[in-house]
Amino acid sequence: MEKAEESPPSDPHGIGGASVLYPSAPKPARADARRNRDKLLHAARAAFAAGDDKVSLEAVAREAGVGIGTLYRHFPDRVALAEAVYAAELDALTDSAEAHLSALSPAAALRAFMDRYVQFVQAKRGMAAALRAGSASGRIATRERITAALAVLLEAGARDGSLRTDVCAEDIGVMLFGIVLGGPAVADGDARRTARLLDLLMDALRPRD
Repeated sequence: MEKAEESPPSDPHGIGGASVLYPSAPKPARADARRNRDKLLHAARAAFAAGDDKVSLEAVAREAGVGIGTLYRHFPDRVALAEAVYAAELDALTDSAEAHLSALSPAAALRAFMDRYVQFVQAKRGMAAALRAGSASGRIATRERITAALAVLLEAGARDGSLRTDVCAEDIGVMLFGIVLGGPAVADGDARRTARLLDLLMDALRPRD
């Protein structure tokens, strides 16, 4: 009787030329799990935007229509939930640069992006403590990504002559961050004053005669 073929010994580190055993690829999340995660993010986004640093995870789960156990399977703590909301909102913000350009002139697209950035900052009031605890801003590279989006808009405006060619995205970023993060207008919810400051910034970016 033929001897059964022996399986090669496992060697997870690849030592000695034996086959390396790789972990199987993770299975895609089920559709219902993805829907639950999206509902949790939507509910958490609204809760954090209300400006309450003590967002109740139980309240988020209840608003999403899922059990607290489902929330903890996706987000083990408040920091993880805040970072997930932050990352999703940052993606939406930076993606909006191209979306604005497809519908508006470059100068109008830049102004619309500035408004979108103000909304982004205002929606983060309630998650400040959690983000500081997790140092999310450092990991997600917020400033770098926003500056890159500004560069796309500035280059388009320079090409069609609607924006100055002697400024860089970093310059615009510093001024925009100063208006939105350094001044009281956004923190106090003074929409009219914030809009006036952004209009002044836009005026400074138009070509000089």
